[in-house]
Amino acid sequence: MIFMVSAYLLWGFLPVYYKWTGDIDADIIVAHRILWSVLFLAIFLGLRGRLSEVRAILANPRIRGKLTLSALIISVNWLVFIWAIDNARILEISFGYFANPLVSVAIGMIVLKEQVSGTQKIALTIAALAVGAQGMALGTFPWVAMLLAVTFAIYGYIRKMVPVGASPGLMVEALLLSPLALGYLLYAGVTGTADVLPLDRPGLFLLLAGTGIVTAVPLALFAGGARRLPLTTTGLLQYLAPSLHLLMAVYIYHEPISSLRLGTFVLIWLSLALFTADAWRRRDRVRPQKVM
Repeated sequence: MIFMVSAYLLWGFLPVYYKWTGDIDADIIVAHRILWSVLFLAIFLGLRGRLSEVRAILANPRIRGKLTLSALIISVNWLVFIWAIDNARILEISFGYFANPLVSVAIGMIVLKEQVSGTQKIALTIAALAVGAQGMALGTFPWVAMLLAVTFAIYGYIRKMVPVGASPGLMVEALLLSPLALGYLLYAGVTGTADVLPLDRPGLFLLLAGTGIVTAVPLALFAGGARRLPLTTTGLLQYLAPSLHLLMAVYIYHEPISSLRLGTFVLIWLSLALFTADAWRRRDRVRPQKVM
C-alpha cells in the first residue's frame, strides 16, 4: 500500500514541482524531461541489472513500433499537463484525470466494441453532461481536460497490449523521443528562442535535471505497488492525484471555481461513484466460490 500511495502523492504534487520551473516554457521542460528520463532510467535499470530488457525491446520491431506510438501520445500528454500548470489551469488537469477512467470505458465501448453494463452507460451519460457543463463554465470546450483524459486513456491501452515492464518500457519510449527532444533543444538554443540550458541559474538547472527523477520514481513505486495490491484498491487510489490537484488549485494557487464549475466536479464524482460501485458488484459476482 505504501508504494502505491507514495506514487499517487508524488503525481499529485507534480504541479508544485513544475510551478517552481518558473519562466521556462512547457516545450523546453518536456524536452528536458525526455532526455533526463533516459539518463536516470539508464542508471536505475543498470543498477538493477535490467538494461538487457531495454535492448530486447529495441531489437523487436513490432514492440518498438507500438512504443513509438505510445511515446508520441504520452509526450502530448506531458506537454498539455505542463502548459496547463504554467497557465493556471490546474482545475482542468484535475477534471481530466477524474474523467480518465470513464474515457477509457468510452473508448473501449466505441472503438473496441466492448460490452458495458446499464450502470456504466448511466455513468458515461453523467460524465458527458459534466463535460458539457465544464464547457459552459469555461465558455469553451474543455480541451485541456479532454486531451489529458483521452491521451492517457489511449496510452494506457497501448501499454497494456505491449508485454514489457513499466520502467524498461518508459526508457525505450524516452529513447525513441530523445532525438526529437535533443534536436528541438539545439534548434531553440541556436536560434535564441529559449533559454534551453540555464547554467547561470543552478537551482533551475537542477529542477530541469530532476524531471527525470520525478518521472521515473513514481512509476517505479506504482509498479511495485501494483504487484502487491488488488486492482480494486489500485482503482480507488488513482483518484488521490486529481483530488490533490483540485485542492492545490483552489487553496494554494487560488484558481477561481464558480458554482457551475463545482457542479461539474460533483457530476463527475457521481459518475465515478456509479462506475466504482458497478465494478465492485461485478467483482463480487465473478469471485469463485470456495469448495468445501
